[in-house]
Amino acid sequence: MRRILLLLSIIFLLFANTLSAQNLAPLTVEKIMRDPKMWIGTSPSDITWADDSKTIYFNWNPDKNLSDSLYGYSISDKMVNKIAPANRIAMAGRNGVYNRQHSLRLYEKNGDIYLIGYQNFTIRQITNTVERETNPVFSGDEQSVIFTRSNNLFSVSLGTGLISQLTDFKTGTKKLESKPNLQEKFLKEDQLATFDVLKERKTKKDAEKRISEAEKPDYPKEIYLAEKAVSNQQVSPDGRFITYRLTQADKSAKSANVPSYVTESGFTEDLTSRTKVGAPGSSYEMWVYDIKKDTTRKVTVKDIPGIHDRPDYLKDYPKLDSAWKNKERETIIHGPFWSDDGKNAVVVIRSLDSKDRWIMSFDASSPALKPLDRQRDEAWIGGPGIGGYVTSAGETGWLDNETFYFQSEATGYSHLYTVNVNTGKKTALTTGNFEVQNVTLSKDKKTFYLITNEVHPGEQHVYQMAATGGKRERITYMPGANELTLSPDEKKLAIRYSKSTAPWELYLMDNTPSSRSNQPERVTQSVTKEFLSYPWREAKVVTIRATDGKPVYARVYEPKKSNGKAVIFVHGAGYLQNAHKWWSQYFREYMFHNLLTDKGYTVLDLDYRASSGYGRDWRTGIYRFMGGKDLTDNTDGAKWLVKNYGIDPKKIGIYGGSYGGFITLMGLFTTPDVFKAGAALRPVTDWASYNQSYTANILNEPQSDSLAYRKSSPIYHASGLKNHLLICHGMVDVNVHYQDVVRLSQRLIELGKDNWELASYPMEDHAFVEASSWTDEFKRILKLFEEKL
Repeated sequence: MRRILLLLSIIFLLFANTLSAQNLAPLTVEKIMRDPKMWIGTSPSDITWADDSKTIYFNWNPDKNLSDSLYGYSISDKMVNKIAPANRIAMAGRNGVYNRQHSLRLYEKNGDIYLIGYQNFTIRQITNTVERETNPVFSGDEQSVIFTRSNNLFSVSLGTGLISQLTDFKTGTKKLESKPNLQEKFLKEDQLATFDVLKERKTKKDAEKRISEAEKPDYPKEIYLAEKAVSNQQVSPDGRFITYRLTQADKSAKSANVPSYVTESGFTEDLTSRTKVGAPGSSYEMWVYDIKKDTTRKVTVKDIPGIHDRPDYLKDYPKLDSAWKNKERETIIHGPFWSDDGKNAVVVIRSLDSKDRWIMSFDASSPALKPLDRQRDEAWIGGPGIGGYVTSAGETGWLDNETFYFQSEATGYSHLYTVNVNTGKKTALTTGNFEVQNVTLSKDKKTFYLITNEVHPGEQHVYQMAATGGKRERITYMPGANELTLSPDEKKLAIRYSKSTAPWELYLMDNTPSSRSNQPERVTQSVTKEFLSYPWREAKVVTIRATDGKPVYARVYEPKKSNGKAVIFVHGAGYLQNAHKWWSQYFREYMFHNLLTDKGYTVLDLDYRASSGYGRDWRTGIYRFMGGKDLTDNTDGAKWLVKNYGIDPKKIGIYGGSYGGFITLMGLFTTPDVFKAGAALRPVTDWASYNQSYTANILNEPQSDSLAYRKSSPIYHASGLKNHLLICHGMVDVNVHYQDVVRLSQRLIELGKDNWELASYPMEDHAFVEASSWTDEFKRILKLFEEKL
């Protein structure tokens, strides 16, 4: 009997421990900051289809291994299986390009080129070399494959296998034969006149050279690059022209080094990072090699409309304004993008000051440019399908041999347009106060599959629309976000979906009108029982009226019983959306907000000015003043909490990382009576120390717009610190350098401030990796709010 009772006791204890391990409540920082793959699960990612449309492939990690593995879902068997290494090696590579009939696909895998035929889905290897071949495309007549090897273009005939070199780019400069001086010329002529043998030998040598030159194969022209780098090499469909880009890097630009202290060697090691905003940048040129004429010509932009326009901000600097004097702005040219028949080509030109984007027709024989569309923005060009950086050409393509499609924020929201390259007629395919956020064109070029946020700024849904525009047919209905991957035969849709309380999962549906009203078939179940054991809150999506009358979208976490305290979370990046209805990339913060709400805090999470998803005016609302409207949106949120939730105005905290850390600093420094305590995580403290591509868009360059940098950099406002500040920063951060907080620390010391602390993480970059670091950081944040609010 005793043995039976003992056995029952052991079973009961084991069962109780199992239940306890799977029951997440009550939440603690230690629980929610564990390695997410070990207790939350890993969502499927990088969704692709097999070429025969019978299998969906995705990366996944249901077994909690060190990293994700490749899995496949069989459409016929409805089974998910892990792909064995041998099968993965034998699989066709992902992505690639199709021929015009979509019967062949080219791709690069492990540095070699492959071709797969859709008639029987056999794979043919085109190259097998130790050198790396990349960027395979079909020739204009689709009888050859064009690819890049060692910066040069080559073609291989699909019929004969003959490989031909199309370009001969060489580094350095061509060594020219030195011309003889007058003395040397006299002596040579005198020698030949004096000695018959010398004259005969020279005559024979010259004849042999002429014969050798005549019999020499027709190799491509040698093009010397000097110190420039070549990229974007393309062959025109008729094979006559080769276009390419030359990039000249300024070697005087100084890069910052980030020291790493905890290393395998035991010595401090420097990590190469980046230049700072305003450093001398690269310049770009587009050239055309005319094979028929054996000539190269540079494409000039000096005559394109507005190339000499000065930016408006220079009015604040009379000396710089007067010195402009019809200056030609620097540009980068993307393309050309050729029509299928090879008769038309379009280039996308971005000004390096980010104020202009031109879409222009391109004649390679001239080479001449003709305007089709110009988008000017005195802040900066950006938005979905356009690209916020000058290195992006945006979402573009051909519907037919005359009609080119693109996206533009001309109306204040990113929409889809077409332009006839022969007549110049532009047509808006979509309109309204919403954004077209993703575009997929069917293989027959008659249908667009769009992802838009027209239902609600915080939802993303898939629509189908005729390529000519008109009514959009909604495909997805599950509230949240839906990402689309169309099968190669276009009969099925792979949907990656999430909602605010559940991570991303993979779904499948038929691409037929009758299936639109049906619930998609769920493929994966990624989250654990432990994660599901807690009733995660669906934060209420609300709008808050800002001081200037604009509606600010936000999410509010409401406690069952308020303790009169509130915390405002500020998302990072600036141009990012978090007050939405899908699973946040800030999932740790989302769980932390649930923990705070359990303790009685009210938590507010705003999509302040600069956030994505709300159009051009919202995106550029921080131009020349970061810490202006983006901060007042958050202080307006604090007032809203006091008014609508009865929050004690002296018990409001603020925190955030990266841009959110910056806003936290600006809040504590410039509006010290609004926030009692704040945690600034990996914050920018001086925008003049950040990078070029992001910062110059918003604040221009520090040497030309110093006023914007002075207003926007927390280090200049540190004297305003009144309440409690926690700073957390990774010491090997190659994005926002640890130097930023070191400089701010010195400033706070000199100002005699003693109500702040700095926590340093020796082995963390900008995005923390280790669970121990996340745990330490958020324990400090929680302690700050518990003690100081």
